[in-house]
Amino acid sequence: MRQAVEFIFDERKASEAAARILRRHGGRMPYIQLLKLLYLADRKSLGETGYTITGDRFVSMDHGPLLSRVYDLIKLPAGAPRTAWREQIEAVGDFDVRVICDAPSERLSLYEEELLDGVYDEFGALSPWALVSHTHGLPEWRDPSGTSIPIDPREIMRAEGMSEEEIASVGAQLDAERSFKAAFGE
Repeated sequence: MRQAVEFIFDERKASEAAARILRRHGGRMPYIQLLKLLYLADRKSLGETGYTITGDRFVSMDHGPLLSRVYDLIKLPAGAPRTAWREQIEAVGDFDVRVICDAPSERLSLYEEELLDGVYDEFGALSPWALVSHTHGLPEWRDPSGTSIPIDPREIMRAEGMSEEEIASVGAQLDAERSFKAAFGE
């Protein structure tokens, strides 16, 4: 059995990506809209480079695919400890999030900034429910019937036209990165 392709989540980078999208939208939006835009950006990056921006896990949920850890960060209760996410993003009411600081991006590459801007340009004007409908049409989404189902990144890479050899190479590179980080504490 092949080992799953698993990325290394970078909370600070995820918060910078979210903040960039939120700023493009005037600083605030429904969190489901943000989750869909971040998912689409990570998906596009994966298809183009074999890597995601955030390193998050993809999951299918009732309202379509999304990034699992980012969703968890959005749903943190108000009194939860301060994190990299909460330094830049806060929940507003039950359904919105907003950017709360103007810190420059330190971890996003120029490619990632341009990709996020392109995804926003293409999908940012859609309503949250139009984005839900759009992501329900993606080939990797499966109806989880009230729960969540992990999405194997290989499904997305195949849907985006990557060969099995390219997908295997991505997996090998990720294994090497994890080994390096484990050995050197990065």
